[in-house]
Amino acid sequence: MVGRVLITLLTTMVLCASMPATADTLIIEGLDNARATVSQRPGRGLSMETVVATWGQPKSKRTPVGDPPITTWEYPGFVVYFEYERVIHAVPRH
Repeated sequence: MVGRVLITLLTTMVLCASMPATADTLIIEGLDNARATVSQRPGRGLSMETVVATWGQPKSKRTPVGDPPITTWEYPGFVVYFEYERVIHAVPRH
C-alpha cells in the first residue's frame, strides 16, 4: 500500500515537473504615459501653497472628507490628493 502511494506520488511529481510553465501577460494601457508624467505632477509631501505656486489654481476643489481630512484638487491632466495641507498622491486623469 505504501509502495503504491509512493509510486503515484513520484509519478505525479515527474509529470508536473515536465509540464511547461505558462503565464498570462497583463497589458495596462496608458501605463507608460502615466510613468512619463510623474515628474509633471506634484510630489508627495508638497504643501498646497507650493502646488498652487507651481501648477496654478486647480480646475476644481472638493471639500475635505473623513478623518484625517482628505482634500481633492482636479487639474486638467491629473488629480491631487491632500491629507491636511500636504500631497499624499497625484494621479493622471483617465
